[in-house]
Amino acid sequence: MPSQRPSSRLVLTLAATAVAVLLAACGERPSGPPPMNSGTPQVSVLTMQPQRLVLSTELPGRITAAVSAEVRPQVSGLVKQRNFTEGSTVKAGEVLYVMDPATYQAAAASAEATLARAEATRDSARLRAARQRELAQLQAVSRQDAEDAEAALKQAEADVGSARAALQTQRINLDYTRITAPVSGRIGRSSVTPGALVTANQAQAMATIQQLDPVYLDVTQASSEMLALKRSLASGSLKNGAAKVAIKLEDGSSYAEYGLLEFSEAQVDAATGSVTLRVRVPNPRGELLPGMYARAVVEQGVVEQALLVPQQALERDASGQARVAMVGDDGKLRRQPVIAARAIGDRWLITGGIKTGDRVAVEGQQKAGNGSPVTAVPVGKPASSPGRPGEAALVSASVHTVAQR
Repeated sequence: MPSQRPSSRLVLTLAATAVAVLLAACGERPSGPPPMNSGTPQVSVLTMQPQRLVLSTELPGRITAAVSAEVRPQVSGLVKQRNFTEGSTVKAGEVLYVMDPATYQAAAASAEATLARAEATRDSARLRAARQRELAQLQAVSRQDAEDAEAALKQAEADVGSARAALQTQRINLDYTRITAPVSGRIGRSSVTPGALVTANQAQAMATIQQLDPVYLDVTQASSEMLALKRSLASGSLKNGAAKVAIKLEDGSSYAEYGLLEFSEAQVDAATGSVTLRVRVPNPRGELLPGMYARAVVEQGVVEQALLVPQQALERDASGQARVAMVGDDGKLRRQPVIAARAIGDRWLITGGIKTGDRVAVEGQQKAGNGSPVTAVPVGKPASSPGRPGEAALVSASVHTVAQR
């Protein structure tokens, strides 16, 4: 039989030669001219179109009760009983506490006796004055005696009035031993228990009653913002917005009811430079509680012809002046100073420097200098992507060797 060793050597030699050829092909630089330049830079542009814009601002504040009344004793004494449940709803005039009335009952009885004595003295003085008057007409008594009798009658009548007023005061004090609700609303916790000694007009309230439907949201706004708003309204560039106010709760959720802007404070806080605004908010389900943090989204006005540009389209120069890059009809890029009034979400409201129909560069404007020609592509349209220089196709090769026996 013929030997197989020469065929095996031939296969190995051909394989080594093929590998060397492939390695040389991969490392070889492509011959021919360099790739063509991709041309002028491409920029994505947005054509300015006016739109109706409702301007609003979020102002922080706290919830306050529409009515808040602190319950305090008007007489001193011991608390005998409490007639309400903490956290419940009470009505105006409902008895909340009952104090020991014994002392005030005795004082009222004494005042009644004093009044009766004064009335008896008055009646006696009235009869004596009448007799003295008749005798004086008959000249049976001196004129001085008659005048003294009239003066005694007036004094007795004054004593009756004083005693009646004292009796009324004691009856009022006796009524104050039954402490009633001054207003209707939800009552909070009680600071006293039965058996506690309270004093008239004490500093500590026995309880607090609050009306929670509706409630107020007091927010603050910088006085500079208010001045700018008034100037915009006066110039006509801004129209009056609605008085409805949306409410955002402290967890970021939106409140179901809308508030109504009622008034703004007539003075500026010198410490903060802000003005207080009050928003009246319905609270039918009792979700809003006094002291709760919330934000009011106040509609300040409407811009009928607003021009908005994306935030990435706005640039600022070394001096801080806002500007945008625009593509003119000649296809050249130029930087244009603008007036950026305020940020609206991810866009800027532009009030000067551009007009309807201008093409504002949004992406790619960094690739071109001022006055350079560019290729404008509408935003959202995919840009052309030229081939990468030096990119080669993957070449695969296979060597087939037939071994001869």
